[in-house]
Amino acid sequence: MSFEPVIGLEVHAQLLTASKIFCGCSAAFGGEPNTHVCPVCLGLPGALPVLNRAAVDYAIRAALALGCAVHRTSIFARKNYFYPDLPKGYQISQYELPIATAGVVELQSRGEPRRVGIRRVHLEEDAGKSLHEGFVDSDRKTYVDYNRSGVPLIEIVTEPDLRSAADAAEFFSRLRALLVWLGVNDGNMEEGSLRCDANVSVRPQGTTPLGTKAEVKNLNSFRFLQKALEHEIDRQIEVLGGGGRVVQETRLWDSAAGRTVSMRSKEEAHDYRYFPEPDLPPAIVDPEREQRIRAAMPELPEARRRRFVERYALPEYDAGQLTQTRGLAEYFEAVVAGGAPAKAASNWIMGELARALKERNTDITSSPLGPGRLAGLIALIEKGAISGSMAKDVFEKMFATDRAADAIVAAEGLAQIDDESQITGLIAEVIDRNTDAVAQYRGGKTSAFGFLVGQVMRAAAGKANPRRVNDLLKRALDT
Repeated sequence: MSFEPVIGLEVHAQLLTASKIFCGCSAAFGGEPNTHVCPVCLGLPGALPVLNRAAVDYAIRAALALGCAVHRTSIFARKNYFYPDLPKGYQISQYELPIATAGVVELQSRGEPRRVGIRRVHLEEDAGKSLHEGFVDSDRKTYVDYNRSGVPLIEIVTEPDLRSAADAAEFFSRLRALLVWLGVNDGNMEEGSLRCDANVSVRPQGTTPLGTKAEVKNLNSFRFLQKALEHEIDRQIEVLGGGGRVVQETRLWDSAAGRTVSMRSKEEAHDYRYFPEPDLPPAIVDPEREQRIRAAMPELPEARRRRFVERYALPEYDAGQLTQTRGLAEYFEAVVAGGAPAKAASNWIMGELARALKERNTDITSSPLGPGRLAGLIALIEKGAISGSMAKDVFEKMFATDRAADAIVAAEGLAQIDDESQITGLIAEVIDRNTDAVAQYRGGKTSAFGFLVGQVMRAAAGKANPRRVNDLLKRALDT
């Protein structure tokens, strides 16, 4: 019997607010342990939460980008469970009435379009962090840092619409790019600001009832998500194929062993004893507020990709690469606005600029080469002032300094030789010095022509216009 996997994701994204969701403590990552805390986020008796307006606005922005319906009223609830990094003994979240529901994300799966439904987007507070290693007594004690406690999160829950581990990783990647594009999340998975839980089951191919699911918790990379799901799918198929029964449980991914391991039995909603948060009123989103947020949203990646194809006649591949991040897309348009042809701008950004940024371990937002200066370099190539090979040398000097392309070309005498009489003189000298190669060419050995072109370019110190050299040399040899 063949089986198909059924996968749904729960993605937790920290919101890029300056302060926490229910208090004024800093939400910044990296402070000394237990310094970004107060009675509210430590859950001390009598401390009352106050909702962060910016967190709600960011949640609405993400929900709109995901095609969700934003609800006029949403209610916070207490999710009760005990864990050392949860100081109140409950987490303030949303349950029955979340801030948004019923969205959709489009992606390509093996060349075919696929729609992934978004069941809900809800707001909640993050927990603290338990530290199990790194201390001299870590074999006996666990330490807790509450700096992260109360940092605002949105949880994005998909429908079980994904049918492979690769699709799940692709969706997670697309979602991360969208959240970073919107400016609501920094996408830093190593610091834990974006995490994913995956619910996965398998069922006989062609059937509709869902199988028993396992939840794989706290996956913080696309690769780990794909590997964990691949293993879990194989594990469940092996259990069923051997006549066993899949148990509903929560599992963890052991990257060193390359397998998932059982953590605990899977909780149901009633296990958390949800009830409305008595210390917070309902969150009200009036139509005017939603419209203001919608009007202030940037053009979304898919819309910009389509526009790049239609407006600039770029290949689909180029448009896809240039819309990987909002900063990259804006850089490209700034280069084109500076007068560069779109395809030439795309080639330079995806080629030399991408290589230089990668070598220096930086990204487009920190590029030392502004879009105006790159446009200036491309302009010199387009008008024949420098050759393509010269341009790469000029680019390196521009990237390392703050000088413009035309200033470098002028100061270092790099201007391309395009004068016909000057090139003709160089050709005459090369013909006189290489009579054997000339005779071979005229005798039908075409490879000799390339040798002679190289000699002319060498005589010109690489500055001659290659096209002009080819045309004038051919004329001289054929007469």
